[in-house]
Amino acid sequence: MAALLTSAAVSCVRPTAHTALEQVQRSGVLRWGADLQGGEPYVFEDPQQAGRLVGFEVEIADALARELGVRAEMVQNDWTTLVPSLERSSFDIVLNGLEATAARGERIALSRPYYLFAERLSARAGDARVKDLASLRGLRVGSLPNSLAWDMLATAGAEQVPYEGVEEPYEDLVQGRIDAVLLDDIIAERYGNKPGLHVVADVGQGSYVVGIRRGEAELVRALDGAFDRLERSGELRSILERWQLYNERQSGLASVARPPSAATELHTAPPHATFALTPHQLGLFLRGALVTLAISSASMLLAVLIGLLLALARQPSPHLLQRWLARFATLYVEVFRGTPVLLQLYVLYYGLASVVSLDAFTAATLGLGLNYAAYEAEIYRAGIQAVPHGEIEAARALGMSGVLTLRRVILPHAVRFSLPGMANDFISLLKDSSLVSVITVIELTKRMTIAAVDGRSWFIPGVLCASLYLAMSYPLSRLARHFEARLGGAK
Repeated sequence: MAALLTSAAVSCVRPTAHTALEQVQRSGVLRWGADLQGGEPYVFEDPQQAGRLVGFEVEIADALARELGVRAEMVQNDWTTLVPSLERSSFDIVLNGLEATAARGERIALSRPYYLFAERLSARAGDARVKDLASLRGLRVGSLPNSLAWDMLATAGAEQVPYEGVEEPYEDLVQGRIDAVLLDDIIAERYGNKPGLHVVADVGQGSYVVGIRRGEAELVRALDGAFDRLERSGELRSILERWQLYNERQSGLASVARPPSAATELHTAPPHATFALTPHQLGLFLRGALVTLAISSASMLLAVLIGLLLALARQPSPHLLQRWLARFATLYVEVFRGTPVLLQLYVLYYGLASVVSLDAFTAATLGLGLNYAAYEAEIYRAGIQAVPHGEIEAARALGMSGVLTLRRVILPHAVRFSLPGMANDFISLLKDSSLVSVITVIELTKRMTIAAVDGRSWFIPGVLCASLYLAMSYPLSRLARHFEARLGGAK
């Protein structure tokens, strides 16, 4: 009897497994993942009403949810990690320009297409090198990582330049930082219409689909049925026409075969990680580590030089010019410490492009160097102030000039006091260099992200990336400790 009661109690508390469709219906909400950075016309914030989302995919999500008897709710997520986030159940579906590809179809279930697009190649007017896809071999071509265009560029042998937004690649094309852009025609028509650029050709075709987790056959069938009803009623066409997206290509939407898709049986096992640490992959990671080290070293050198000048400028002085320099140095430190380095990189690379067009590596080095100079300045100022005043007075009593006192007395002591903080900043700079991926630099962390998404595994690339960062930062800690001991700062 006790065993029966125990069994009954356990059955009462054991959670009941529900399919994704049942969970959506029980909650009354269809949660769809998308990235606002994709902009118009996909999903973006209404400029006339803050907080309100608009876009043709917003209307499609609302229509699908209405067909399922629920409401739609958008979940913000970076575009390149939409599929991994779907797999970990951060939302129910992906609806954000998700392209039907064979690799993606092996990983998740895909709905029937809801839009047909063309891959549009753009270049600078008069650039005779860019003729078609085959002509891109060896050229720098911008696109979105983990997209159909990205895969096409890899096959063509082009040097792929990754972007997180859709307007930035065309800005870089105008500035001559890249040779061409390959993106969906929807994007090209809205963001690629810039002076000096022209459309070369449409070099491929693809379709947008909804992404669903593997094994959720019921939700796939429900969404397909909803799309069928929206198409028969004309609502899907109305949405596309409202956003000026309907064209002759869409008339064949109903006849397009279902894209290759992961098995949709209700109990399909999750896909296994396919990332393999081949010599090619290891070479890519090592190249990313070298880029990280090069940018960090150059940035730190710049930060040390500028930081020292700022620290010296902030020293008390009765001279009027020195006081003005101190005010400027103080303003510099407050501005660069008080604003995000990510924002500074954007302003330096994109915001000032019409004034000075820097390549990505130079902009990354300059941006990080200028930012860390503010922190170095405070470290050196504290080191200078820590020098015993008696030693400075003794140097003056010996007849040393101010410059000689600075070189032989103040700076050696200040360096000794500042060295631990400098080493700590260099290690921090190594890690902050991952931010430069927003201006198209493929450093170590960006390489890891691309490999992880492509290879369906975050653990192995993540461990490799962390190991390389540790391999670069640990010797710096040991070296700083060695110099500190040599200078008398440690026993």
